[in-house]
Amino acid sequence: MDDIISGSPLCPRVMDVAPTDDYKLLLTFTSGERRMFDFTPLLEMPVFEPLTNKSFFRSVKVAYGSVFWPRDIDYCPDTLYMESTPITDGLPEMDIRIKELQY
Repeated sequence: MDDIISGSPLCPRVMDVAPTDDYKLLLTFTSGERRMFDFTPLLEMPVFEPLTNKSFFRSVKVAYGSVFWPRDIDYCPDTLYMESTPITDGLPEMDIRIKELQY
């Protein structure tokens, strides 16, 4: 029990969210980082089925350091952070590396 960490959350929390038309979330975290989270793989899960409606998906809001939608749909803020892609110069890091390799 001595190894339990108290205090700040493990990962930064969400401060702002902007949904895209291709079921991704542009997230701004309390650390100042901007990251992209792809929600597409989760849309097959029954709990997230309402999000397949693009209008409903775009109704996402920030609360308590995470994202949520009506009908009590939310997602873990630590997972949002750990499974999202950092944004650099408006492009995900991976896209930048791919473009550099092509030239």
